[in-house]
Amino acid sequence: MPAAATRLRASVRAMLMRISVLGGKLAQVRVQSGLLARPDNLLAMLGIALALAACQSTPETQPVADPQPAPVAAPAPASPNSAVLDQTVAVVPPGKGVPARYAAFSGIWAGQLNGMYDGKLAVLTVSSGGQVTASYAWGDLADNKPGVADGSGRISGNTLKLGRLPNGADITATMPSPGTLNVTYALAGQTYTGSFARVGQ
Repeated sequence: MPAAATRLRASVRAMLMRISVLGGKLAQVRVQSGLLARPDNLLAMLGIALALAACQSTPETQPVADPQPAPVAAPAPASPNSAVLDQTVAVVPPGKGVPARYAAFSGIWAGQLNGMYDGKLAVLTVSSGGQVTASYAWGDLADNKPGVADGSGRISGNTLKLGRLPNGADITATMPSPGTLNVTYALAGQTYTGSFARVGQ
């Protein structure tokens, strides 16, 4: 607005100077409406013109607010039928003395048994002799409702075998290649198999 006001003032001064010079000549101009028959009417018209010009001056542009980022969607809660590990589960990184073939089992693994039953295996600790502690979570599995069981076991070659879990299940996990476990879950005379991938350390 300050720039527009300055331009307006300069225009008014220039017009007033012209009016004083041409005042006598403008008095002779006849307009059909008769408003400009006398110089004093000309001043009234000039005032009206200036008022209209001031009203039509370009308004000062308001700063445009930066667009706000879209809120980040919260992760979807786990299905009530999913395998969910206890939130207190913590994987202890293997020590320097643990052979790489054993250390490769450390971490959290997830997959599906028989292509439909969620499972998660957390290998929590691995010793230099291949002993492990683990936690296994399952989703709906046949007649079993979702649950979690802790256990221990041993790695021999490329296979981890856990002792029988408190729910009566036996779990074996074979590592055919780094980053993949082929898991076998046996419970109540039924055997379920699936491929698990590492999802966390």
